Amino acid sequence: MGLWNEIFSSKSKKSNRKNPEDYFETEITESYVKVTHPERKDEQIDWKEIEEIQLINTDEGPFLPDVWLILTGNGKGISIPQGSEGWIKVYDIVSKYDGFNFENVIKSASCTENKTFDIWKK
Repeated sequence: MGLWNEIFSSKSKKSNRKNPEDYFETEITESYVKVTHPERKDEQIDWKEIEEIQLINTDEGPFLPDVWLILTGNGKGISIPQGSEGWIKVYDIVSKYDGFNFENVIKSASCTENKTFDIWKK
């Protein structure tokens, strides 16, 4: 009976469950973007330090995040999983960068294997 209750229980009970990306928090300021997670080291990069932006697809979903927005530069980097709070805001900012590769964003969206897509380079 417990299994059936679990399967057919109300959505409100299930909505308390968290997806892996829900544990990532992104702080966005005028000067930097910072990502925190309770089980990972904090990551931070200044907007002016960003030299390269990538989307990394993995085959780890749905149990782990499977698409990551990666910002790197000056020996630093941050990784933001798609679906986490802040991902869309950061994407909206960086997608306005001159030379942003929207074609690779589309390719990433249809990819289900381990692959890296370069979407911007300084």
